[in-house]
Amino acid sequence: MSKVSIRKLQITLSGMNIIPALDLDVREGEFLVLLGPSGCGKSTLLHSIAGLIDVSDGRIEIGGEDMTWADPKDRHIGMVFQSYALYPTMTVERNMSFGLRINGTPAADIDKRVKRAAEILHLEPLLERKPSQLSGGQRQRVAIGRALVREARVFLFDEPLSNLDAKLRAELRREIKQLHKNLRSTMIYVTHDQIEAMTLASRIAVMKEGRIQQIGAPAEVYARPANRFVAGFLGSPGMNFIEGRLDSAEGRMYFEAEGLRLDVSGYDFAVRPEAGMPATLGVRPEHIHARQGGGFEALVVLVEPMGNHQVLWLERAGTQLAVMLAEDETVVVDSHIGFAIDADRISLFERDSGVRL
Repeated sequence: MSKVSIRKLQITLSGMNIIPALDLDVREGEFLVLLGPSGCGKSTLLHSIAGLIDVSDGRIEIGGEDMTWADPKDRHIGMVFQSYALYPTMTVERNMSFGLRINGTPAADIDKRVKRAAEILHLEPLLERKPSQLSGGQRQRVAIGRALVREARVFLFDEPLSNLDAKLRAELRREIKQLHKNLRSTMIYVTHDQIEAMTLASRIAVMKEGRIQQIGAPAEVYARPANRFVAGFLGSPGMNFIEGRLDSAEGRMYFEAEGLRLDVSGYDFAVRPEAGMPATLGVRPEHIHARQGGGFEALVVLVEPMGNHQVLWLERAGTQLAVMLAEDETVVVDSHIGFAIDADRISLFERDSGVRL
């Protein structure tokens, strides 16, 4: 396993600056997830690490070696693509061993590596089958196995689960996590699926427009988003936002909006704000508690049963709020309900820049 260091990386495609001067350090043995919406540059960044895209400027190091202009075959990486990219006329065993045979790896070594990868990925009964005889999940496991037999320094995953149904995604997600636990290899994984990111990652790097907005442990990024974009991108339903302003009275700080006044004196401000400053309050649905006498009131406009819980959609002063509720509680649509906000779990953002206060 190896660390990956990226310095001042710039990538320009068709005259467009896709990634402007990006710095990133991937620690040895960690599972880093590049998370962001389509078009944010995460796959472009991954492909540049793999050597599939030429960089315009900057430096890429893998295991302390400068690999900026090295051929993909010399970078000691194993890559798993979204589309499987299996040879349809070859068996599972031949697909997994093809790269090794081309490189002249001794037959005994090839056999040993393929057997080990097949055992890890539960592919032993499938080694003589062809891709057309496999399910989508099995094909993706073969693609992962093909990367494993390379005994690479770094494994790269480019949205490998996006073509699978929800059940298969959950199964393979667990297998990939277990794979990392067993191998302790450095892995970089691209996805736009926040569930994959939260469950798989040692650290998440949230990207927007070719820039990393925040990088940190999943719990840290979720609980303390660096800006409003990160706050809104993570979570399902996403974070609720309420526009208002900060004010102070008798030595305490309050967030005020139409019909709402919340004591935020215990908030960990980076810099103490001035009274009257416009601000956006962010609060996750699980940190709003719907109950009578909650202090504030809103109209119930929709109830979404989710099995083990419900999502209430409330409307208050023209703003919709998502609220988590236990599955056995009864709420009537078009009725009014009280709610309280957990002031210890909120986020506050500067209104214009969106940066966390």
